[in-house]
Amino acid sequence: MGFFTGIVGFFQEGGVFMYPIALVLAIGTAISIERYLYLSYAKLTNRSMWQKLTPLLKASNFQQAMMVSQKSKADIGRILTYGLSRVQASRSRDEIEMAMEEGLMEIIPRLEKRTHYVATFANIATLLGLLGTIMGLINAFTAVAKANPAEKADMLSASISVAMNTTAFGLMAAIPLLIIFTVLQTKTTELVDSMEMATVKFLNAITEHIQSVAKQRQQ
Repeated sequence: MGFFTGIVGFFQEGGVFMYPIALVLAIGTAISIERYLYLSYAKLTNRSMWQKLTPLLKASNFQQAMMVSQKSKADIGRILTYGLSRVQASRSRDEIEMAMEEGLMEIIPRLEKRTHYVATFANIATLLGLLGTIMGLINAFTAVAKANPAEKADMLSASISVAMNTTAFGLMAAIPLLIIFTVLQTKTTELVDSMEMATVKFLNAITEHIQSVAKQRQQ
């Protein structure tokens, strides 16, 4: 109970700038949770879809792979659908690769969506904390200038202590948001890298199949 009371007292002493910092922290946290859940779900669905498609690609069963990928909502399924549809129309590796890159370019913005706001809110929280401190110090020095000389030292120290609360709270909000932003960026990069790796493996499987068919025709 004492800890909760201390937090409430710390918040109240900080002044009006504590409220916008709290709002920024709440919005940043909400975005962070939504993005973390979205990226985690995308990772699981991609892994599951790739496990289903791998044996079909190794067996050169591209028609069945096309049917599976078309029904999938996984990002990697959409990318491979682009490639598999191009396989039916062209045997050129470059054309297939370009089609899959087109699919990847559509998916990456969805993975990165709103993540940059987390870093922005971290910076805003820091700046609001500094602004609150500066405004508090201005008010403190203005009040001290008109106060009794015997009370100036006590008033100034108390006012500075209160003004520093906004900077402290701003940093308390900004540091976790920056850490979360780094985590989200790392997860996004891992997802993109995994999809690029799957694209290369798919292209290699296609190339091996084309070469195998060419050898059979020569024989």
